[in-house]
Amino acid sequence: MPSAEGTAVTNGNLVLGLGCERRTAPEEVIALAEQALAEAGASSGELSFIASLDARAEEPAIRAAAQHFAVPLRFFDAAALEAEKDRLQNPSEIVFAHTGCHGVAEGAALAAAGRDAVLIVPKIRSARATAAVAGMVLKGQEGME
Repeated sequence: MPSAEGTAVTNGNLVLGLGCERRTAPEEVIALAEQALAEAGASSGELSFIASLDARAEEPAIRAAAQHFAVPLRFFDAAALEAEKDRLQNPSEIVFAHTGCHGVAEGAALAAAGRDAVLIVPKIRSARATAAVAGMVLKGQEGME
């Protein structure tokens, strides 16, 4: 599995994957998203867009996060997220039982960032939400931020 440890990513080429339970407070999702970006050592200006499961397309908390960071949203069906299963660091049978894919935040981030992307921040959790960050590694730039 590719690892992003000790690597640099291109500016504006990060994807934030988000998942949440229905009716999660927008403040909770935004705080978790900010935590994920901080763990990536990234600013909101390095974020290209937010990605999630299409079943969350109308979820106010996901939409609020996109508005907060002023980035577009991209949604994927469960089959597209399940296609990322082999690249997930935290696959979940429970998530699969509820959604039809083994990971929403990680799967969405990876699907949106592309097949050569790596997880910069594997799934982190709050009480009712998940977040992950994926991006493209710059070859020859290891250790730089």
